[in-house]
Amino acid sequence: MKHAFVTGASRGIGFEIAGLLLQKEFRVTGTARKSTFDDSLKNHPNFTGVRVDLSSEKDLQTIIKPVIANECPDILINNAGIFREADFSVDDESWLNVWDETMLVNLRASSLISKWFINRHLERKSKGIIINITSRAAYRGDTQEYAAYAASKGGMVAFTKSIARDFSRKGIVAYSIAPGFVETDMAKESISVYGEEYLTKDSAFDVMTQPDEVARLALFLAEGNVKHMSGSTFHINGGSYMI
Repeated sequence: MKHAFVTGASRGIGFEIAGLLLQKEFRVTGTARKSTFDDSLKNHPNFTGVRVDLSSEKDLQTIIKPVIANECPDILINNAGIFREADFSVDDESWLNVWDETMLVNLRASSLISKWFINRHLERKSKGIIINITSRAAYRGDTQEYAAYAASKGGMVAFTKSIARDFSRKGIVAYSIAPGFVETDMAKESISVYGEEYLTKDSAFDVMTQPDEVARLALFLAEGNVKHMSGSTFHINGGSYMI
């Protein structure tokens, strides 16, 4: 039974990914910071939930690193992320606090976990798959108040490509999935700022992408179907841009 480690598995895209993987007979370890795991996950015999704050290096070292070291999951899905507002008009300290927190959670934590994952597979001479959930903002940017989010996701994309260049030939492949607006709790923050019509105004559809659609894409990659696309980004953004 393949084992997947999924960060941010308690809600949104991560919840859908974890649930679908369990349906397909994967074993799943999922993380959450504050929100509780749904009963559909908690009651599943192949699911393990761990409570961790990804901005805390202590939590990373004492909670996540032992799982990677001892269990060596086959698939790592870095999904957890934060979406914080920092308008350019605010004072420098407030602006930098948002940038630092965003980079800690969205980029630094996911990169460190990936490092542990890669090194453990190299030690074991085993194969692994990394799937990083980035964002369309990595490619088209975001509005200025969410520039930190866009920058963190752009960093994830570049990091994924760097992994693929050196480690694919050693059996560790890496992909990025770049969603646009997905109908999750995170999107509700944008709705409160811009209104619902804003989220689909550039889309080829009149509804937002559903999280289960992103989950099906993640499953496809987790099953190892397209290893020679290592380093690639899979864009799922409702046609708001087309590559």
